[in-house]
Amino acid sequence: MAKEKYSILLPTYNERENLPIIIWLIVKYMQEAKINFEVIVIDDGSPDGTLDVAKQLQKIYGEDRILLRPRAAKLGLGTAYIHGIEHATGDYIIIMDADLSHHPKFIPQFVELQKKGGYDVVSGTRYKGTGGVYGWDFKRKLISRGANFLSQLLLRPNASDLTGSFRLYRKEVLKELISRCTSKGYVFQMEMIVRARQLNYTIGEVPISFVDRVYGQSKLGGSEIVQFAKNLLYLFATT
Repeated sequence: MAKEKYSILLPTYNERENLPIIIWLIVKYMQEAKINFEVIVIDDGSPDGTLDVAKQLQKIYGEDRILLRPRAAKLGLGTAYIHGIEHATGDYIIIMDADLSHHPKFIPQFVELQKKGGYDVVSGTRYKGTGGVYGWDFKRKLISRGANFLSQLLLRPNASDLTGSFRLYRKEVLKELISRCTSKGYVFQMEMIVRARQLNYTIGEVPISFVDRVYGQSKLGGSEIVQFAKNLLYLFATT
């Protein structure tokens, strides 16, 4: 039987400084764990030269290992995943941020848990066991915790971290979930978990430490919080 393959989707926008480090870490931990993988970089027309850096990395690690699937403009996370899935040759898809807030050392744990429990989804959680958040100020932690608490209360998803974006999916499950999701941005990750529960997909959780981005700007502002509240109520009404 052929060895299972994992496709890691990395949507990027202005991640020139972070990309070489995250790719190096992915390759290191995947090779150490002897996991068959590919990385698909989906750059949304970054003006900072992220794509040029990705091309250099492709030369270093090989075209079978690093796939470049750029898009002309910033078109959002959901469509970046759809775009990535279309080019993925793996049986499983791993989604993570390229800004070093998600450490690739956790991926082998995701893979191990998935195999052991036969899960459809394995989600990284900041709010269980040894999970945690580093580099956030009190306000940001409060917003995140509050958003999570509210979501738990209204949606009862049986998952401890709804807004995280570090996950492993069976490819077919991810396709199905994306086709049913209507949210954009910050809430998209939450809806994915809620829909997964709705469709009786099984979800495993791995505690992760989340580190606030090292380089560049965080993308969460006041308008996102308002949007989040609106979407949360919409999900509550429709699920």
